This record gives sequence, structure tokens and C-alpha cells, in this order.
Amino acid sequence: MSLSLPTMAAGLDRSQVERIVREIVLGSHDTPPSQPPQSEPKLVVSISARHCHLTDEHVEKLFGPGHTLTPQKDLYQDGYYAAEETVMVVGPKRRMLPTVRVLGPTRKASQVELAFTDAISLGLNLPVRASGKIAGTPGCVLVGPAGAIELTEGVIRAERHVHMCHADAAFFGVKDGDRMSLVIKGGCSTVFRDLLVREDATSKLEVHIDTDEGNAADLDHAESVELIRQT
Repeated sequence: MSLSLPTMAAGLDRSQVERIVREIVLGSHDTPPSQPPQSEPKLVVSISARHCHLTDEHVEKLFGPGHTLTPQKDLYQDGYYAAEETVMVVGPKRRMLPTVRVLGPTRKASQVELAFTDAISLGLNLPVRASGKIAGTPGCVLVGPAGAIELTEGVIRAERHVHMCHADAAFFGVKDGDRMSLVIKGGCSTVFRDLLVREDATSKLEVHIDTDEGNAADLDHAESVELIRQT
């Protein structure tokens, strides 16, 4: 391909004009095309009511041999659901919560997640833990239609957290294990700090807070929610 040099370049010799044209052409290839800014991902804030997770073995002990969980309602995260099954959770001095929902699918270790007021009702002093971190936590008795089991540990107040995929983490400039803040604006404007970031390849952007936290912020009537990087 030949380039016709502009006749307007009066006062410049041919070599100077060629150099200027070459720099312009090469410069256009060096500059990457501009990319549109990534739009802010959709944020969902969910109130996680008291519930429990069970092993396959405990499902059979509570609901009968060969029993498997029956999905009742899909949760926001793909592959997770609220089951039709419920259990009675019994604490010290026979204090109890009669119908605690079981969530599926089953897990390697059974775990009960309660709010602070639930723990008071049961007479338990519960630590705040990330899901799955149950070592050294209090236990309870679970009662189902076919039997009962005693958990020696596994009852926690779930640490508030945010699920996200890798693209969401890149957008916010965070990584798995980092902390973020949730700003809720409305009649009971609130800032929840220290949300644990739980990043993986497939999760949708979703914050989980418990019923006490949701009620304190009047989440159902919030005007806006915003997730921000914590400094």
C-alpha cells in the first residue's frame, strides 16, 4: 500500500514527512481500543432466617431410612434450596425451637445457624462463625419424625457475608477472605461492616444477614443498598 504524502507539508522535506506519517500510523496500532466500563453487578441482600444443614446420615436418622431431602423452594444461589423438611432444635433445659427449616443439599457436617435472639431463646451463648467453622461451638439436640440426634458441636451465629464470582470481586477490587461494608439507606439507615467476602467461580452477588440484622435495618423498606470496599 502506498501513502500519498500531503502537499500541505510546506517547509518539511520528504524524510520528515515520512517520519511523521509513520509515527501516526504506528501509534494508532499501539493504542488499544477503549473498553466500555464494566457496569455495576446486580446486588441482592437476603435475610437468612434460622436453618440447619444436615449430613446424609443425619437425614436418615431424623426422617427415616432411605429418606432424602425434598426441595420446596430454590434459593438465589444455583443448586441450593429450602427443603420441605423441618426439625425441632432443643437446647439446654429443654428450651426448643419447634420448626427449623432444613436447607439442601446435604453437607459433610451438620450445622445449625441461628440469630442472636434465637440463641437467647434456647439458652445458648453462640459464637459468630463463618459457615463450616464449627470446631469448639455449642451443640444441641435435633428431633425429627423418625428419631433424634445429639450434635456435640455445630450451632453458630452465622457471620454476615457476601457471595460473589471472580468478575464481581474484580469489579469491587476484593478477593476471597476480604471484608466489605453494606450501606442500607432508609428509615433505619445502617452500615454493616466486616462482611466476609466469599468468592468462587459461580456465585451470584448476594449478601446474607440474619433476621436480627435485617429487622434492625428495616431491610424490607430500605430505599437503597450499596456494597463498598472496606478500608
